[in-house]
Amino acid sequence: MMTSSSSSSSSSSSHPPPPPPPSPLIPTTILLLLCLPTLFYLAPHILPPPPPPPISFPDELQDLSLFRRATAAETHRNPSKSRLGSTNSKPKIAFLFLTNSNLHFYPLWERFFNPNNRSSRHLYTIYVHADPTVNPKITAPGGVFSDDRFITTAKKTHRGTATLIAAARRLLATAILDDPANQFFTLISQHCVPLHSFSYFYDTLFEVKQHQVAELRGLKYKSFIQIVKDDPYIWDRYNARGKNVMVPEVPFDRFRMGSQFFTLTRKHAVLVVKDRRLWKKFRLDCLKPNSCYPEEHYFPTLLSMGDPDGCSGFTLTRVNWTDSVDGHPHTYYPNEVSKELIYELRRSNHTMEYMFGRKFSPDCLQPLMDMADEVIFRD
Repeated sequence: MMTSSSSSSSSSSSHPPPPPPPSPLIPTTILLLLCLPTLFYLAPHILPPPPPPPISFPDELQDLSLFRRATAAETHRNPSKSRLGSTNSKPKIAFLFLTNSNLHFYPLWERFFNPNNRSSRHLYTIYVHADPTVNPKITAPGGVFSDDRFITTAKKTHRGTATLIAAARRLLATAILDDPANQFFTLISQHCVPLHSFSYFYDTLFEVKQHQVAELRGLKYKSFIQIVKDDPYIWDRYNARGKNVMVPEVPFDRFRMGSQFFTLTRKHAVLVVKDRRLWKKFRLDCLKPNSCYPEEHYFPTLLSMGDPDGCSGFTLTRVNWTDSVDGHPHTYYPNEVSKELIYELRRSNHTMEYMFGRKFSPDCLQPLMDMADEVIFRD
């Protein structure tokens, strides 16, 4: 027995037990390390982008100061100066350019304003709100878009947020303070192009050919802003910040939609700048970003509630939504630019033609310039 046991022990010692199997964590860790670069690359394409930061308190205070100054200046201004009469200087149109890129179409706009024409160069003013955080920095191209036309209160803007409302209000307030002769305020983007000459737009807007008749009958000019109340998406847009969040200031039956781009009378520009009540609702963050476009809701709702009879209900900027992608309208490219396109974009179902068109890619500049004198500005 002793011998057998010793023999067994000796045999066992000459053959050590097999090593334990490798830990399953090791290949998993190696695989994860190998996949990390791929994950970092794919994450921005798979995960939704982080929500933009809310409007900061210092920015809000600075805006409030600007808006109060504009409102106070209008309140204390001589009311007689606001009437369009033969004893007053000619009224002006304030063009408000809202951009987060360089003004690609500035040569076309320079041709539109035609600053060498003495009869028209005192009939308009220009203001540009350029996102100061864009890299590379947005530059003033010169000409009618000189450095002093870029407002100093400009702030960062984010698509589909209340920052676009705030930017438009800054432009309105600056134009109200800058020149009492500004009687209409037209919001433009860097992707907009003119469809008519400036003189045609001015004469149509102020009904110059009927000016004396307008004075005799006390014609009240209206704002050109799209106001829509019957739309299949309006319920989702109303609840984009959460159910019942908009009440009591904005009940559903008063909520409206419309184009971001408008031409407002001075009266309505002041109404927008003066507002505090609706702004506190529309500045709230959205829970459903795909249904939230505050800049398309705030202005139509505010003006519809404040002075519905003073609004035409339609915009002067033509946008093609037939094949929109991710909330963006159709973008026109050089191969689409033709005189037929310009004529088509002008056509309207309302009493006035469209005066501006969007959205055009930057490389459309040359074909547009080629037809500027013979088509666009030949009214």
